[in-house]
Amino acid sequence: MASGRSTIRRGRPALAAALLAAALAAVGMHPAQAAAPCKPVYLTLDTGHMAVAPMMAEVLNKHQVKVTFFAANERTQTGDGSLGAQWAPWWKARAAEGHEFASHTWDHVYWRGDLPVAGGEPPRFKMRPSAGPSEGKDLTWTAAQYCEEIGKSAKRLEAITGKKTLPLFRAPGGKTSPALLAAAKSCGYEHVGWSPAGFLGDELASEKYPNDFLLKKALRDLRSGDILLAHLGIWSRKDPWAPKVLEPLITGLQSRGFCFKTLREHPQYKDWIEAQSGPAPAKPAK
Repeated sequence: MASGRSTIRRGRPALAAALLAAALAAVGMHPAQAAAPCKPVYLTLDTGHMAVAPMMAEVLNKHQVKVTFFAANERTQTGDGSLGAQWAPWWKARAAEGHEFASHTWDHVYWRGDLPVAGGEPPRFKMRPSAGPSEGKDLTWTAAQYCEEIGKSAKRLEAITGKKTLPLFRAPGGKTSPALLAAAKSCGYEHVGWSPAGFLGDELASEKYPNDFLLKKALRDLRSGDILLAHLGIWSRKDPWAPKVLEPLITGLQSRGFCFKTLREHPQYKDWIEAQSGPAPAKPAK
């Protein structure tokens, strides 16, 4: 009997290992991948027409992927703007799931150029909103006005979600100048672009860049540490990128040992975020 019990005990580690291997296989992982550190990538999502936003949120939640949203009050297919009252519950739900938020300016304002100033005068910029009451108009802004524009989106996000936004922003189109970046940084906002391979192509014409091509390119080219960019709906793309590409991209990267993190954890921005807003709040005990 004693030898029988010993055999059972010796068999337990093997049984546990088999059960672990089966569980990992169910989520597309090899045991070696579970033991190795993951290769982080940072998925960021800018606002758009929002029609695909609910489906994208379902995919993110299904695969337990946390992202950083850059939000502006853009025109939407339904509702009064992506940061309007209709979409407020959607943003609040994303906050409850643990996503992070940052500004994309309020009226999705593009930098068009630095304007000449006399010596000693503060910088001025040529700007063009693509949403809001001044949509399509060229405006002249001071650094203070640009800071106010970034802050308006951040404050609205905080009011909706009850969660403090990251002290980061993304200029629409990624268009900036050293003077513009310095102006934003002086009022507490660091700019975030994206990695070359992280441009996921959802803004491109689907006739020339079909979804299958974009998916294969991303899975081939993305590397650890890359910042990825996609949108919550693009008006001009006939065959929508999301959610068709989103889920196979997530599962494909996860099967290759990648994991998804928010910009709060990005080594380039972590110290800046903590210096501006303090460390991340402690996670509640389960």
